[in-house]
Amino acid sequence: MELTSKGVFLFSEGLSAAQLAAAAQRIEGLGYGAVWFPEAVGREPFAKAAFILASTERLVAATGIVNIYGRDPMVCAMGQQTLNEQSGGRFLLGLGVSHSLLVSLRGHEYGKPVATMRSYLEQLRECHKLVSVEKNLLVEGMDEQPVGRGTRGAIVTPTGEMPVILAALGPKMTALAGTMAQGSHPANTTPEHTAKAREILGPGPWLAPFQRVCLTRDAARARAIGRQMIGFYLQLPNYRNVWLDSGFTNDDFEHGGSDRLVDAMLAWGDENAIRRRVQAHLDAGADHVPVFSVDPQAPHLPCWRALEAIAAG
Repeated sequence: MELTSKGVFLFSEGLSAAQLAAAAQRIEGLGYGAVWFPEAVGREPFAKAAFILASTERLVAATGIVNIYGRDPMVCAMGQQTLNEQSGGRFLLGLGVSHSLLVSLRGHEYGKPVATMRSYLEQLRECHKLVSVEKNLLVEGMDEQPVGRGTRGAIVTPTGEMPVILAALGPKMTALAGTMAQGSHPANTTPEHTAKAREILGPGPWLAPFQRVCLTRDAARARAIGRQMIGFYLQLPNYRNVWLDSGFTNDDFEHGGSDRLVDAMLAWGDENAIRRRVQAHLDAGADHVPVFSVDPQAPHLPCWRALEAIAAG
């Protein structure tokens, strides 16, 4: 699997199934290499990936991210093999430890993030040995399937490569993303964070930070949308810590976020302004930037004018 320099980060909730299929096809037609989508409180991500993959021909479907507390490694291995086999290797599994608040709501105990993720990745590899979409193991015998290492160290099964990317914010998780996975997919970060992440990862692993953009010159409107979008994240220690490490202060978290913080999380302005922010991540060392385009009139929907402008640039 290879990623182009740009993808699209898409919250599909608010779109009907038919609209989602049309959106995926339009994204593919614009030349974007991947569509990314989160696991939150809407559509189930593996089922959504299957729908997107069945609706497109070349587009990579990437989870950004799947919460590892929501499914055990065996279920994850089964889903990953199934989707890659059905799509010809177009599924990218993004994993994350999520946040203590969201994990406790599921009834789980939040463990130490890096240790928990390391253990999960070790178990995922072992589970791939016990999964096969090519043989009926219950009939033919429960022999372990061969598992090797492929591009960037990806798990390789008889079905093909099973790449994994991690939601990594801090340096320890970023390092793990470069050694036990195929790269990092951070959210709510700056190009300066991208540069630091690239230093940690080195030249090989993927680095795919997402960037919100809003095609409007109305500062008040853009910042109102930005505050709405980062309000939830302001409650989460993981993001507050990475923002502090990026040079923001506790004052930037007050009153829904300072203009400085909001402008860093949501690039707004004309076509050139939003293209420059995406390019800043690429210049800082990103391989691939999933663009989260926000319609200034309907923020729950993607802005196609912005996506067209970035694709053309």
